[in-house]
Amino acid sequence: MSRPQVMVLDYGSGNLRSVVRAVERAGADVTLGADREQAAEADGLVVPGVGAYAACMEGLHKVQGPRIIGSRLAGGRPVLGICVGMQVLFEQGIERGVRSEGCGEWPGNVERLAADRVPHMGWNTVEVPPGSAMFASVETERFYFVHSYAAREWILDPEPPFLAPMVTWTEYGDDRFVSAVENGPLWATQFHPEKSGDAGATLLRNWLGTLT
Repeated sequence: MSRPQVMVLDYGSGNLRSVVRAVERAGADVTLGADREQAAEADGLVVPGVGAYAACMEGLHKVQGPRIIGSRLAGGRPVLGICVGMQVLFEQGIERGVRSEGCGEWPGNVERLAADRVPHMGWNTVEVPPGSAMFASVETERFYFVHSYAAREWILDPEPPFLAPMVTWTEYGDDRFVSAVENGPLWATQFHPEKSGDAGATLLRNWLGTLT
């Protein structure tokens, strides 16, 4: 059985090499790049991201990232966002009073965590919805987070006959935020599966298992 072909989108942001290695170890052949044709043909596309929301969106626009992501999703082709790569899928990010337009795949804002101690850094648990394919066999495991911003509410109400996205939550201090989403071909995590040991490796294998 051939290994799935995955592209990690290179737009100048993210722990690119660690993501590539983690996805390779999970069982895929991985290309690092931003070629639109290659991105369209890949079995799966990973969108990483580290740093400021606005800077990530600037980098994405330089490689036509929103168009690449949108075209794949329109065709039902799997995409996995990681950390800021998840945040940019929302309508906008708000950092230090500056609003930046995101990819708009989901409504809502990414904003600073309200917890007393920020950034949220280290291992934390997740509240997984029943029937999650993303967290199959790792529902009770901890995952590694490094972030100061997140989506702190979920406002997408599906229209029949569409299925509701599966939203995973995490608590940090007195705050609560979206830590993962399964929305048809679009999956995303606020935490870093590539830094989350065996649990993260299992999650990546679960994603690879959805690729066709």
